[in-house]
Amino acid sequence: MTDDTRIPRNTMDDHTNEMAQKRREFLSQKTGSSLEHTGQYSIDPALLPGNVENFIGVVQMPVGIAGPVQINGENADGMFYVPLATTEGTLVASYSRGMRVINECGGVKTTVVEQFMQRAPAFIFSDAREAREFGAWVDEHFEAIAAAAESTTSIGKLQHIHQWSVSRVRYLRFNYTTGDAAGQNMVGKATLAACEWIKANYPVQCEYLLSGNMDTDKKHSHLNMLHSRGKRVIAEIVLKREVLAKIMKVDTHTLARATVLANTGALMAGAAYNGPHSANGIASLFIATGQDEANVVESHAGLLSHELLPNGDLYMAVTLPSLIVATYGGGTGLPTQRECLELMGCYGKGKANKLAEIVAATVLAGDISLGCAVIAGHWVSSHDKYGRNRP
Repeated sequence: MTDDTRIPRNTMDDHTNEMAQKRREFLSQKTGSSLEHTGQYSIDPALLPGNVENFIGVVQMPVGIAGPVQINGENADGMFYVPLATTEGTLVASYSRGMRVINECGGVKTTVVEQFMQRAPAFIFSDAREAREFGAWVDEHFEAIAAAAESTTSIGKLQHIHQWSVSRVRYLRFNYTTGDAAGQNMVGKATLAACEWIKANYPVQCEYLLSGNMDTDKKHSHLNMLHSRGKRVIAEIVLKREVLAKIMKVDTHTLARATVLANTGALMAGAAYNGPHSANGIASLFIATGQDEANVVESHAGLLSHELLPNGDLYMAVTLPSLIVATYGGGTGLPTQRECLELMGCYGKGKANKLAEIVAATVLAGDISLGCAVIAGHWVSSHDKYGRNRP
């Protein structure tokens, strides 16, 4: 790379306003783009090491507030205003409409069932029998392996190791709890230490790859639907027939019938989620609160369940088996992201399960609203009025 094409950097102190300006001026000379708005921000660049390299400014996203929504959770209990960062007109209004239904039905019940974060190394042997014997040895030495892994972190705890044999390879999937951090980097470091301990102590020579791709990092997989990656959280409600008719102009029988049709369509398509749109609320909340946005891939997968009750009310539940959220570390401490977390009382340690319950409740609100809008014929007309369909 020649000097005239090299992005300006200061190896001693690169996260400064001066270096950001130098890079913007460099890019303006190279591309003709002014970067006027990108260069306007209130964040101190000194806060950004560990979050971004070659910093030039910010991309500003509109943030709207949905709610309030009544959540009757074990961690989130009360009325919450939910910040959603989006450029899609009607989205905030739609979630607020679903939240109104939830409130008039007495609130949404939320439960975090379990939580894990994984790293999945692959150990390679001379044949399948050696790989099988290795698996038995790992089970026998679990406590020592866990001690080696946990020596790298004060938060991460190794809970169990799943195993699979394929040809002469033994795939291991290390499952950790990670407190209020999402924990991908944490468990990577811990698993590296564990693998080095295994390699040093296993009586047969072996080699390993730190990730054999069964951790499915930032990829959807059916494995995550069964063995949670992140938090398995459930939001459930009984929709009262009269409330749904009053607010949504939809009968519960009609919604139940439409949900059956949607389930079949999702099954045929091989969709990762059978409800209307879990990714919308999750992505908007992730951007607003400083989550790793790539984790929307794992987090949006799930199941929308329903049951028409004898009195005509409708039980609905959203299960998100792999919701990856954090309230501490990463991007959560950046100024605007921290403010959005503080808006919900979710910044800092001891708050990750609370945030997970709010996310699940938000997804359920969106599914109620969009599902009814499709039935009632408001889906397109609302976009005509508020969204991108406007001429």
